[in-house]
Amino acid sequence: MVFRSFSSRFFAGLALSGFVLAASGCQSSDSASVLNVDGKSGAAPAAQTAAAPDGKTRSSELEGFCPKVTLREGTAYFSTYAKGGQDDPAKLAYQASISDVTRSCSRATGALTMTIAVAGRVVPGPQAAAGTVTMPIRVAVTRGGEVLYSQLHQYKVQVSDTSAATQFVFTDANVSVPIPTGREYQAYAGFDEGPPKAKKSDEPKRAVRRVRKPARQAPQPAQPQGTQGTMSDIPRG
Repeated sequence: MVFRSFSSRFFAGLALSGFVLAASGCQSSDSASVLNVDGKSGAAPAAQTAAAPDGKTRSSELEGFCPKVTLREGTAYFSTYAKGGQDDPAKLAYQASISDVTRSCSRATGALTMTIAVAGRVVPGPQAAAGTVTMPIRVAVTRGGEVLYSQLHQYKVQVSDTSAATQFVFTDANVSVPIPTGREYQAYAGFDEGPPKAKKSDEPKRAVRRVRKPARQAPQPAQPQGTQGTMSDIPRG
């Protein structure tokens, strides 16, 4: 059993060769042909049309507009560890890295459909074992602060050779957003394990409310019967 952990950079103590991957090259490609997403490997990108004099985007530009995919800082690496070895380089099972992201676009029935692809590799660590590595890959499209599409995929890679890196290409072909009216759309892809789980020591302690039992009262002495006087028994005269 392995524990998964998200890492925005390599840990300083990694000793195995092959773990140092250049961060350059993790930026989005301007052409979908890098990963052959559109099935036209080597195709040249479409020529860009000059902007309108008033600064607005022409409809002819929007027809060819395909939002660029960005790999955000801190989402390029994902690590798994052996049981009890969280953040310990000696307990590292695998480290996955993304080397390129790209996309292709098509338009139909008022919607922009995108195919977003992520390429990378899985590098075995000291505790690697043959099997399946599950990686959380999120694909999102935003318009300013509005999220138009967001999907977290649990992508599985089968690793059979623990002496070499395993290449992978993930594709999300179901990205559908409204036809843009400007060039404000932005697409993202990368590893996303979610917020870190709080340790038990960090969890706030619950206040224990103690209920005090009422103190026992001492028993009252019994009154002698037949000796208690009343107002009518007091002699008057």
